[in-house]
Amino acid sequence: MTSFSDSPPRVDVRGPRFVAWVTTGVLVAVLLVATVSPVAAAILIGLQAVVFAIGAAAGPAKHPYGRIYAALVAPRVGPPTETEPVPPLRFAQALGFAFAGVSLLGFALGSPIVGAVFAGFALFAAFLNAAFGVCLGCQIYPLVARFRRSPAPAPN
Repeated sequence: MTSFSDSPPRVDVRGPRFVAWVTTGVLVAVLLVATVSPVAAAILIGLQAVVFAIGAAAGPAKHPYGRIYAALVAPRVGPPTETEPVPPLRFAQALGFAFAGVSLLGFALGSPIVGAVFAGFALFAAFLNAAFGVCLGCQIYPLVARFRRSPAPAPN
């Protein structure tokens, strides 16, 4: 039997959706800016990569956009009616970081097509979560978590 303390921490589902909307806006800006200045697009995607890294390392409570949600939005929308576990959200942020990192490398190394394509992948995932509540990283997480688990000790 699992005790409550063994359960992963949970967050209001509206927080990650808010984060996804802000991320969607930033990534749209990256793609628009990339049409006129790959250098400016690299700076924007670099900043978003830092945001993803914070979300992956520290979780939703420390995520910059999550803090905005907690300070400005959450007090106005009432108590949560639905929650979700934190570990899949952190994994999703790590995937976002990977896409943003490849995008940054593309822009920085003179391949704006690579930069735009990987920013587009991140945008697709963020918009899917924001608009429809489907977190791709959260869907992939159980598959990856299965490989991370250590095998059970052999009986003596």
